[in-house]
Amino acid sequence: MRVLVTGGAGFIGSHIVEHHLSRGDQVLALDNLSTGSEANIAPFLRDDNFRFQRGDLLSWTDLRSAVAWSERIYHMAAVVGMFHVLERPAETLRTNIDGCERVLYEARRTGGTAELVVASSSSVYGKQSTDRMREECDITISPGEALANYALSKLTNELQSAAYAQKNGIKVVCVRLFNTIGPRQSGMYGFVVPRFVQQALAHEPITVFGDGTQTRSFCDVRDIVAMLDQLACTPAAYGKVVNVGQSREVTIQALAELVRSRCNSRSELKYIPYAQAYNKDFAQIPQRRPVLDRLHGLIHFRHAWSLERTIDDLVERRRVASVQRRVSEPATLRA
Repeated sequence: MRVLVTGGAGFIGSHIVEHHLSRGDQVLALDNLSTGSEANIAPFLRDDNFRFQRGDLLSWTDLRSAVAWSERIYHMAAVVGMFHVLERPAETLRTNIDGCERVLYEARRTGGTAELVVASSSSVYGKQSTDRMREECDITISPGEALANYALSKLTNELQSAAYAQKNGIKVVCVRLFNTIGPRQSGMYGFVVPRFVQQALAHEPITVFGDGTQTRSFCDVRDIVAMLDQLACTPAAYGKVVNVGQSREVTIQALAELVRSRCNSRSELKYIPYAQAYNKDFAQIPQRRPVLDRLHGLIHFRHAWSLERTIDDLVERRRVASVQRRVSEPATLRA
């Protein structure tokens, strides 16, 4: 299979690349490296089935030929991460909306034969309660909310995808991703699990934004990628929006305590008001747990990665990397 991944050097995108290369597929990854990293794809550069193109999706002149070449497309390119979204509201709207439109438009122009996965986000649910997080529920996005621009851009991506599916027969499924975690995720853009792991291993204070009672549902990226793969080749999913994630719910305080325990850390928990963490007013979103009835009605999937297993994997990877760094340091620096 020939696969195009926009945002292919990013956290989720690089795992999609890895997944398809492991099956012997040919993969082309596009990324402008604004939040992605060449380090994420460095192990794949020696693979003859992999090509990397550094470029901006909004201006890349070879997009049409890349789409025509592809049998499957994952559109993952977007402005992501709490800090980036808050700092770049106009760029978030332009990149996320115009980028998706370009991919869909070129897919239509080239015949709409490729299977297409478009990444949306649980952010579209806003402050709704857990039992309302069904794909068919009414969506309310307030312009005054701090992340309204990101939520609106992702909701627009869903509307764009539905329009192209209904009008042009594009084989597209739009996935609302819930709190994806795993290797290669960076804590520098506001992602909570890698930040907690890093702080716990250093025995530094684990910084909990807000009061810690807010709940989230975390899903390992390797499970996410496997679900996206199945949805992409499921005709019943085309034209639909599907929640993708894990239904287990945990408070952020409990997450911090779990990470501290798995790391055998002496870290204390330090609570930081949202206004201080993000330098602006920020209303706490109390819950994020998906209703997965539609997902399970479309594909048969059993999660392989528990939250504990993922945290243990992240901890072990950081410890191994730390040892490797020390071994590679000159003797004078280790003395």
